[in-house]
Amino acid sequence: MSLWPDDLFDFAFISDMDDRLDALVDLSEKEEWDYQNTETVKNHPILYNYLHYTYAKLAEEEKIELSADGSNTAFNTGLVTPNQEPIFALFDRNSIPDRQPWFLKKWCRKGEHDLVRFQSLPEMAHYFSNPVSLVFDTTKDLRANVEHIIADNKNRFPPPYDTMNDYALQTFLKGAIDQGCSTLSRRVD
Repeated sequence: MSLWPDDLFDFAFISDMDDRLDALVDLSEKEEWDYQNTETVKNHPILYNYLHYTYAKLAEEEKIELSADGSNTAFNTGLVTPNQEPIFALFDRNSIPDRQPWFLKKWCRKGEHDLVRFQSLPEMAHYFSNPVSLVFDTTKDLRANVEHIIADNKNRFPPPYDTMNDYALQTFLKGAIDQGCSTLSRRVD
């Protein structure tokens, strides 16, 4: 059983969530955090969900750090700045009784002074215990259903691919898949 609650909002109060998400988007490496084809009322819904699932995994792995004096906690968001500096969530104790024990103070780059209060910085979440699971097996035949990819997802392709005729797009995709497999076989073997 984890020392930390499973849910981010049971762990910490996060005021002005939309503004906090905007600040994290501004601090982090450019990434698309909004749905492209689905309407939502949430601000940066992909980032919102990412933070919830990342926190849950970190709580399970007990990778949330408590400062030496017990007044702060932090976790590694798994995100980085455009200069590849890791980003952490920093929390202060919540002084409001009968509420979450922590509240989000700020997002911090690894080099920021606010993080010196931690003897060691928290590690990132690990989603795979066996790295072999992440390696492309070049001994297997990759059979992509290109017709399905095009027929059911053409509206998801970026320009100029979304306006190509199906045959031209199919030719392009097959070439890209073949080239990717060839490149991977040279790097993995």
